[in-house]
Amino acid sequence: MIRSLSLLGLGLAAALSAQVKITSHGPSQVAVEIDGKPFTTLFTGPETTKPYLHPLRSASGVIVTRMYPMEKKQGDSTDHIHQRGLWFTHGDVNGLDFWANDPTQQGPKKGRVQLKKLGELKSGKKTGSISATFDWVDADGKLLLTEDRTMTFHADPKLRIVDFDVTFTGVEKSHFGDTKEGFFAIRLAEELIGKRNGKMVNAAGKAGEKEVWGKASPWVDYSGQVEGQPLGIAIFDHPSNPKHPTYWHSRDYGLFAANAFGEHDFFNDKSRDGGMTLAPGQKWRFRYRVIIHPGLTADAGLQAAYNIFSKSK
Repeated sequence: MIRSLSLLGLGLAAALSAQVKITSHGPSQVAVEIDGKPFTTLFTGPETTKPYLHPLRSASGVIVTRMYPMEKKQGDSTDHIHQRGLWFTHGDVNGLDFWANDPTQQGPKKGRVQLKKLGELKSGKKTGSISATFDWVDADGKLLLTEDRTMTFHADPKLRIVDFDVTFTGVEKSHFGDTKEGFFAIRLAEELIGKRNGKMVNAAGKAGEKEVWGKASPWVDYSGQVEGQPLGIAIFDHPSNPKHPTYWHSRDYGLFAANAFGEHDFFNDKSRDGGMTLAPGQKWRFRYRVIIHPGLTADAGLQAAYNIFSKSK
């Protein structure tokens, strides 16, 4: 009994000293703390039509994603109710919309990404992770494909880094159609958007929506001033991803998305078809890294950071 209590005490001490703490709050929320400060929460409950992280914060505690529609904040825009924090879906899978799939939205038939199983939750001194399996289903609940996702959160005094490692496995033949409405996406805080003081810059140094939207690039950064602090958020596309380097559906109003599929929109050429078909039993793996950093793009050393990420297995 004494030995058991000693082991329990050691376990509690390790958990308390962990720099990345992952905590489940019931069946529908998982909270992430880094160095004792809240970073984000994963929402997966039955009231959601797709999983999302909300909000995302910088190491200094500044929120870099829009609060609407999850919370009310004065000055927030109220467009695109489906753009919630950070999410990962697509606007055309077998003709179903998994992107703009809020129940209040009109349009084509909608799909749903629902939690099948919450996997291992790991806290640690340098990293912590959340693993989960999701089912992509049609309006009648028919399963099209499964998504196995691991999100790894890194401890750092100045940065917030999240790695996404996602494997899709086909159940039915699932065609990811050519549409700009996708794929790996963040809705930015109002102060950060291009219509305010924000600026998007890609790996080639091209800046602004006209130079970034629809162009292929291994990474894009969106930076500006939030609460008086210069900071930015970058998305990295791993070289092993299908159709790397990805195209970017990134807008001045605050949508920030990597999308490898939307070629006929991005090239304004209806003869192009950037779609891909996931066959039953086939697997696709996608990997992305998100970095929230202090300072503007030129000060963040993003190419060097991308080079390190690109070599990861």
